[in-house]
Amino acid sequence: MPRLSRRAALIGAGALPLAGSLAAPGVLRAQPAPLRLTLDWAFQSPNAFALLARERGYFREAGIDVQIDRGRGSGGVPPALVGGSHDMGYADINPAIRFLAQNPDSGLVCVAVLHDRAPLCAIVRADGPIREPRDLEGKRLAAPDFDAGRQLFPAFARAAGIDASRVTFLSVAPALREPMLVRREADGITGFVTTSALALKGIGLDHPQQRVMMYYDHGLNLYGGAVLTTRAFIARSPEVVRGAVSALVRGFRDTVSDPEAMLATLRQVEPLTDVALERERHQLNMERVAITDHVRRNGISAVETARLQTGISAVEAAFDLPQRLQAGQFYLPDFLPPAEQRRLG
Repeated sequence: MPRLSRRAALIGAGALPLAGSLAAPGVLRAQPAPLRLTLDWAFQSPNAFALLARERGYFREAGIDVQIDRGRGSGGVPPALVGGSHDMGYADINPAIRFLAQNPDSGLVCVAVLHDRAPLCAIVRADGPIREPRDLEGKRLAAPDFDAGRQLFPAFARAAGIDASRVTFLSVAPALREPMLVRREADGITGFVTTSALALKGIGLDHPQQRVMMYYDHGLNLYGGAVLTTRAFIARSPEVVRGAVSALVRGFRDTVSDPEAMLATLRQVEPLTDVALERERHQLNMERVAITDHVRRNGISAVETARLQTGISAVEAAFDLPQRLQAGQFYLPDFLPPAEQRRLG
């Protein structure tokens, strides 16, 4: 993979605006550096900030030729990065913590946190007998194996006082998860509120008919969506990482300030996008996950080390892993843009 010089990176990022205009005719510019970026899920409003950043040229300005691929679940992103199919990824931070705790030599790191809270939840029918987390004992929950809500359920169970050994998980394809709850073939599901709550509404189980148990409302206040990469990729292409993080933060801020532009981009990339549904998903994501008082005061990726460490310890304890991962080993803020460029307008 080509490595950008400091000067080439600055020119691509626009830090030296006169360089291009003063270059002699025929002088070749540095070739854009390729970047393979994987998202957590299908292209939807919560991850469409990456598409908006690409369409608005933020990656090109940073000297990056980006390929953005949809994902199959947050749990699948760390193996993709470590395995080499992708260079960077966007996914829920908590399966990444688990992966690194289980694979301490993998070199997985987080370079930005875009969602101040995790969208992890369990959803049951409002007309059923499950009224609080402990009522999940003895019940069946449906979820894909890679679902972040399923992977982090042991941590939720510990925080909420649930005997996780008394909860049975049914492994299903993503498309079958919500229908199983609607057909009463499962007592509940785990997932992201931004995905499952709206999928249920779309097949006949509207919001008032759902009982949503957000993990953060029951003692597990974890961070959410994050930008991930590996130390190996950072060593090869530090300026690509820096440029990509800047582009993604810009795209995220634009999504907050101009959601209609994000929705238009999403519709352009995915012509079958239900714009009304994605608008509702965006609003749900902003309200429940992304924009908190802390973010309003401090901006994007203003990570509190103590809170992150508490989340790491909760994940390690839930999976009976050694208590050894330190927040400073996992979260590297070095590649973030300046604080003023991370504040919401």
